[in-house]
Amino acid sequence: MKLTPQASLLNWYKIHGRHDLPWRTTGDPYKIYVSEIMLQQTQVKTVLERFYFPFLEAFPTLQDVAEAELDDVLKLWEGLGYYTRARNLHHAARQCGGILPNNAEGLMKLKGIGRSTAHAVASFAYREPLPILDANVKRILHRYFALIEREEKKLWRYAYELFDPSHPFEYNQAMMDLGAMVCLGKNPLCGSCPLEAGCRGKTAPLSYPEAKIKKTKPVRRRSIILHRRGSRYALYQRTSRFLHGLWGFFETDSPLGENGTFLGHITQHYSHFTLEADVYLCEEAFTEEGYEWFGADEFSTLSMSRADHKAVALLRYNLGKKE
Repeated sequence: MKLTPQASLLNWYKIHGRHDLPWRTTGDPYKIYVSEIMLQQTQVKTVLERFYFPFLEAFPTLQDVAEAELDDVLKLWEGLGYYTRARNLHHAARQCGGILPNNAEGLMKLKGIGRSTAHAVASFAYREPLPILDANVKRILHRYFALIEREEKKLWRYAYELFDPSHPFEYNQAMMDLGAMVCLGKNPLCGSCPLEAGCRGKTAPLSYPEAKIKKTKPVRRRSIILHRRGSRYALYQRTSRFLHGLWGFFETDSPLGENGTFLGHITQHYSHFTLEADVYLCEEAFTEEGYEWFGADEFSTLSMSRADHKAVALLRYNLGKKE
């Protein structure tokens, strides 16, 4: 008897699936929600080893997130990047009063939760029969149905076509694992794929979808200036969309010249640009508004960008040379 694609996929998942991932062994919607947000743009290994458990230890419930200050949430997110995710999580926690809606429709009303994330939380926590459409699933659908164009609206139609509504949890988890372990971006293991029999793109999997046009990341050249007054340093809490909420030192597009001590140079790669910055220590009068003054021993308590942490490392190195 020939198995359906869905049955083949679920059989494969029983044997090869990553069943021990902590967000798959819990029915707590909050813990599942946190994992879905963290796993956006971030590898499973990174989330597991450094961020998931410390965050849940600090904030055991969504109510704890709602009652926390944004600074505290950002501090636990420090190093994970894409800080908009943390700000949206904090906003959503307050928006729903610390209690997540129990269906995808309600989840999508919360800040930072799109359709796929809402479907994921709803299908994993509440077994709501809805497909997901993360990056791995998109790649599988493009190849299985031989779809060249990157058209999300069309992909949702095909997501429902292949979906198994009787096993929403297992099916969605299986699709994510298949994309992560078999239907790989560069070297797909088509011979090991449970969907190979019906896959229309298996003869040329790398043709689906069409390649993205690679853009050269621009380089931003800045000067980061550590203004010091006595034993305290000036920092401000960012209000712009980029790195919003994180504390940072004064930055300028202009070189500092002879008004400060050169500490060194840093390079920081972001998703949409590369920062090249010279770092200076300046002890001249600083009257810029919006800054607060902190001792060096307080830096570790502040949520700061990687670039600012690199500036701190240069400061400590140079101070250490003088001691």
